[in-house]
Amino acid sequence: MSVRELVVLGTGSQVPSRYRNHNGYLLRWDREGLLFDPGEGTQRQMLFAGVSTSAVTRICVSHFHGDHCLGVPGVVQRLSLDRVPHPVHAHYPASGREYFARLRRASAFHETADLREEPVSGAETVVAVGDFGRLEARRLDHPVEAYGYRLVEPDGRRMLPDRLAAAGISGPRIGELQRQGWIAGAGSVGAADRVDIADVSEPRPGQRFAFVMDTRLCDAVYALAEGVDLLVIESTFLHADSGLAREYGHLTAKQAARVAAESGVRRLVLTHFSQRYTDPTAFGAEAAEEFSGDIVVASDLDRIPVPPRR
Repeated sequence: MSVRELVVLGTGSQVPSRYRNHNGYLLRWDREGLLFDPGEGTQRQMLFAGVSTSAVTRICVSHFHGDHCLGVPGVVQRLSLDRVPHPVHAHYPASGREYFARLRRASAFHETADLREEPVSGAETVVAVGDFGRLEARRLDHPVEAYGYRLVEPDGRRMLPDRLAAAGISGPRIGELQRQGWIAGAGSVGAADRVDIADVSEPRPGQRFAFVMDTRLCDAVYALAEGVDLLVIESTFLHADSGLAREYGHLTAKQAARVAAESGVRRLVLTHFSQRYTDPTAFGAEAAEEFSGDIVVASDLDRIPVPPRR
């Protein structure tokens, strides 16, 4: 059975606190495991969350500030220690090649894992394509080069049992119909000579996910968030400190929620909170003023499901 959920490994910005680890987010998407922004302590948080390194198929780094990448050495070395058998792809801003090289070789170890570096460059780009869909990246607005990521599943079709039955199609013939898009009719009186997949199904939009970390408001934020089922987005500051957010290249909870409202997001996950705030409920309250949908104020070790397909 496929699983699509976000495992939150850390939610703090800049420095860890007693209650929040550095960043870290694992998106479990069927057979894929995308580890976003592994900050310091990610390896240990994975242990607490019950997630093994063998679940990781991609490492996606938004930028090279420490709270988003200082966990890379531990994760990379653990891939080899655990002898993870499959390739793991590493995506990060191309301008940070030197930083990633230092993180990857931070100490002596015997590397056996197949880690494939695939740096990201350009304002917008398709990072990877596979059975999972399409992984995209867009350049954000932060003091250092930063990217947000967007996962798009191809649209499909939902089979309609009543129409299948009426057309006399069942069992293995349903799979044949799905593979080639049409099938010969059942041959019974009144049955069509040919049945097209559109005759017995309806469109089913693919699911979409977006990960938006350190950035000011910009067009790329909206492009990443457009129509996604699950938006994970930084809300480092509350609106009262919007001047600080603008100065340091961050978003407020109010801005993040407005993006969700204007972009048709189904579930909004707020994270990356400044340690200056002690009451996390304030972020949810502020976001609710702008966004009437589902809001999650993330805590470490939360497991947040991707909303079911429509």
